[in-house]
Amino acid sequence: MSKSFELEGTLKEVMDTMTFPSGFAKREFVVTEDDARYPQDIKFAVVQNNCALLDSFQKGDRVRVTFSLRGNLYKGRYYTDLQAYKIERLDPDGSSSEPIPQPADTFQPDDLADEDMPF
Repeated sequence: MSKSFELEGTLKEVMDTMTFPSGFAKREFVVTEDDARYPQDIKFAVVQNNCALLDSFQKGDRVRVTFSLRGNLYKGRYYTDLQAYKIERLDPDGSSSEPIPQPADTFQPDDLADEDMPF
């Protein structure tokens, strides 16, 4: 099982989607981790349907990227990718601007009292 990691920073660059003859699609982007003493530019990739995740983001947005490490061997060389699968926009204070789902208050437990339970 792959372990997940998170990184917060500023979106520096978003590249165009690359589509290969096999049908594989990949899109790369760079996030500057600016909380460190020496800011680092970190390149991530999203693949296939996740390429669309970046459509609503712009350079300069504060983001939190959730990613996994991916590695492979190709023609005698080892490669490592940081494969992102979740990107959240952050408010300037570092909190997520994504809405937090609220529980629905329309559910009435008494509605099920007369039905047979399947177990």
